[in-house]
Amino acid sequence: SKASLLAIFSVPKEPGPQLGIMETANQTVSESQGAGQTLAPLCTACCCGLLNRTLAVMFMVSLAFAIVVGNVVTLTVFMQTRHSRTPQGYLKVSLAFADMMVGVLVVPFSVYTEIFLMVTSTPPLWYQGISTASLEGGSGPWQPCMLIGPVFAGCTFVSISTIFLMTVERSVAILRPLHKDTLVTRHRTLFLIVLSWAGSFLLAMAPLMLSNSFTLEYNECSRMCNYAPLLIGHQLPPDANILLLFPAFDFSLLGGTLAVNILSFTSIRRYSRKRKLLSEGSLGTDAGVGGCPHRPSFSDIKAAKTIGILTFAFTASFSPIAVFVLGNVVGYTWCNFSFFAFWILTSNSCCNVIIYSVRDHRFRKGLTLLFQRDKAQPHPEKS
Repeated sequence: SKASLLAIFSVPKEPGPQLGIMETANQTVSESQGAGQTLAPLCTACCCGLLNRTLAVMFMVSLAFAIVVGNVVTLTVFMQTRHSRTPQGYLKVSLAFADMMVGVLVVPFSVYTEIFLMVTSTPPLWYQGISTASLEGGSGPWQPCMLIGPVFAGCTFVSISTIFLMTVERSVAILRPLHKDTLVTRHRTLFLIVLSWAGSFLLAMAPLMLSNSFTLEYNECSRMCNYAPLLIGHQLPPDANILLLFPAFDFSLLGGTLAVNILSFTSIRRYSRKRKLLSEGSLGTDAGVGGCPHRPSFSDIKAAKTIGILTFAFTASFSPIAVFVLGNVVGYTWCNFSFFAFWILTSNSCCNVIIYSVRDHRFRKGLTLLFQRDKAQPHPEKS
């Protein structure tokens, strides 16, 4: 999971404007000494130079604009069209809202931090993760990553759980079409959505609630707020395995989503094959299709395929993070790769609206009606 990045604290020995961007060394906090030990900086000139930061900011701004605009349009279409007020529509609204929060809070904070570093060439007080005052027992500056980090992790967990719920909802429509309206109701769907959001953000806060060995800081490699362990003498804390909750949750839901998709697509394939044989006259007229006289509708089948594409897109964007976490386990840092891994996953927040636009005819119809509504209202002429 993206929250499993084991970052290193950066603590300035002497705070002051004389510390430039590339001159600030990462240091490890030691509880026994109460001071940092200078280590080699993780961020090199090739990934933290002025040109690289400028290109990164341009990419972040474009991504934030695409995420916010795309998901605002998605939410507007689903909220103002009656045919979208279904359990599946509510799940799509939940997914779009989680994606929009990434574009409204997470990405703009990274943009602000990178611009601050380029303009002032001096890291902000909270950038180092922990201040000298807090090391000496005082009250350090408030760390914005304590808000941004859980939002990023929580929204990712919401996306995974929502895609899983969408897959289950479509599988019921495919495998049990007679029981779809009975099993999948609006009230149950709304309850599961609330449960998904509450559970996802509780899980995102688990390392901070269950242990005192973790904090959140802005990482100069990924250019995002990541969970970071408090290193004791260059050693990870004994309860560092708490972070394994994140990949365990991610892979469990992704595996369950894949299994449900396989069941649905197997049923669709069997139904399509029997429908083809029936059209050719190879089967009797009373043989049924797909083993059930009440076959799934074409819209249910297409919606299941669309959700399958959503699952594939999320899995593809999540895979680099999985590789990165595996590299951390065996001791690799991969500073440059961490930027691509984290931001590929972030880019997934603007992919869903693209998939809807291509695959969902109801969404395209609602989008057309939305933009034609203003044109259809004539303005009164003044006499």
